[in-house]
Amino acid sequence: MKDISILIVGVGGQGTLLTSRILGSVAMELGYDVKMSELHGMSQRGGSVVTYVKMGEKVYSPIIEEQEADIILAFEELEGIRWNRFLKKDGMMVLNTQQIDPMPVITRKASYPDNITEKLQNAYSNTILINALDIAKKLGNVKAVNVIMLGKIAKVLEIDEALFLKAIEKSVPSKFLDLNKKAFAEGYNS
Repeated sequence: MKDISILIVGVGGQGTLLTSRILGSVAMELGYDVKMSELHGMSQRGGSVVTYVKMGEKVYSPIIEEQEADIILAFEELEGIRWNRFLKKDGMMVLNTQQIDPMPVITRKASYPDNITEKLQNAYSNTILINALDIAKKLGNVKAVNVIMLGKIAKVLEIDEALFLKAIEKSVPSKFLDLNKKAFAEGYNS
C-alpha cells in the first residue's frame, strides 16, 4: 500500500473540508490508515482554507511539509500557486481554473496575478486543468465545484466510483444528493 499525501486548497465556502472528509472516508474504506488536518484563514471571509489528507499503511502525522505532497487539489487558481511549494517536483496539480478575487483585489490595492495556469503547467509537467465552475453552472449550482473536483481526484487515483458515491450519500443532506451525484459524475468523466 503506497502512502499518498494530498493537499486540498481553496477559499472559504468552496467545500474543501467536505471534500477532505469524503476522501478520507473512502481511503479508510479501502483499508488505509488516514490522518487529516485543517487550516482555516478567515475562511468565512473568502480566506484560504487548507486540508491535509495523508493515507497509507501507517500514518503518524497529517502534516505535509514543503515538497511532500503527491497531489494538490486546488479549488482556485491563486490558492494553487500560493500552496504549490508543498508539491513534490514529480507531483500532480489538479487545478480548477476558477479565479476568486481576494480582498486586496476587491479593494483595488492589488491585482489578480496573471498567467497562473501557465506558471503551474511550466513548473509541474503533471498539471491537470478543469473548469469546475463552468460545469457547476451547467448543473445549476455553483456550490457543486467541490464534488466535481472530488470526481476528478477519484479518476486520478483510479478509485471505484461506487465507494465515493457511498461516502457522498453519508455526507450530504438528502435534498442535495442528486445534484452531488451528478457533480461527481461530471468531474469523474471530465
